[in-house]
Amino acid sequence: MLAVHFGAGNIGRGFIGNLLFHSGYETVFVDVNAEIVHLLNEKNEYKVVLAEPGQQEDVIKNVRAINSAENPDQVIEAIAKADLVTTAIGPNILPLIAGLVAEGLRNRADQSNRPLNIIACENMIGGSTLLKEKVYEKLTKAEMAQFDDLFGFPDSAVDRIVPNQTNEDKLMVKVEPFYEWVVEETKLVGEKPDIPGITYVQDLVPYIERKLFTVNTGHALAAYFGYYYGEEFINKAMENPQIYELVEGALSESGEFLAKKYGFNAEDHAKYIQKILHRFSNSHIVDEVTRVGRSPIRKLGPNDRLVSPARQYSEVIGQEPVNLLKGVAAAFLYDFQGDEEAVKIQSTIEGIGIDKAIETFTHISSESTLFQTIIEQYKLLKENK
Repeated sequence: MLAVHFGAGNIGRGFIGNLLFHSGYETVFVDVNAEIVHLLNEKNEYKVVLAEPGQQEDVIKNVRAINSAENPDQVIEAIAKADLVTTAIGPNILPLIAGLVAEGLRNRADQSNRPLNIIACENMIGGSTLLKEKVYEKLTKAEMAQFDDLFGFPDSAVDRIVPNQTNEDKLMVKVEPFYEWVVEETKLVGEKPDIPGITYVQDLVPYIERKLFTVNTGHALAAYFGYYYGEEFINKAMENPQIYELVEGALSESGEFLAKKYGFNAEDHAKYIQKILHRFSNSHIVDEVTRVGRSPIRKLGPNDRLVSPARQYSEVIGQEPVNLLKGVAAAFLYDFQGDEEAVKIQSTIEGIGIDKAIETFTHISSESTLFQTIIEQYKLLKENK
């Protein structure tokens, strides 16, 4: 079986490529990083090391790579022959591969009627749906009808912490032991991919929101609170009782509305929160708060990990969340000069004031209680800094 995977970065190699190998696939990585592509083609294998006391090593074999910038025709040919296509390239890059995917699927449809699933494994809601939308922009109406029958774009939720790392062996990846890959079964075509490690569900949205508003929310808050309190690494930040209490409090708030909205068992979700907090505290994963906190404009978006759970808590529970809104305020104090988005937020605050900046980046109405609470928390944090 052949899998084409877009993205030969740490997530692609350490998570998706790992599972594909253990499911019997030959994996062709597609990337523009010439060095990584060359090394994959030279060695045809790489190591994955678990970030735990035993440091267990796993050798991932039967891999090769294509440089999509230099050899797009080879990518098109690989898609035409593939049994599965996956991505782990980042939400902003998905639209950039749509043309290549469209050509590959068009080539495939000309050769056979074999169905194919394309699964975007990104840190976002509706990654595969976005990719499908961008692919379909390249098609005629007749092709769209043909593609609907042949190709599935099931959305997925993925979760595995893979820290930023520099290894002597440039293909080696260190990953945390925990992982989760949930795929929406109803959007599959043909046979369901037999990949141990995937959980297939009928309705993906509850699982995406559970992951996004627990793991991603907690990770971002550990970063922004960590930066505020002068911590350099996430695991060290979680050793600070003040930060731990704030992050735990925020996840309790998001958990309260998630349980009520989707019917998750409250006791089970509380255990899930504790597991997440334990993962953030893993001393074998040294992750900089500035890496986890990067791109604060995106993270402060109205539908992302900070604002959305705060708004939904207010709507579902009927009260204002304290810790989540304090986290939003902390993100507005994130002034790391090495982050373009952080710099832009600070210049916006200087130019038009914190009130207008909050409205601009979060889309929260200045007349709402949520807005007023963020202002209050921002001022308190700024005074005590």
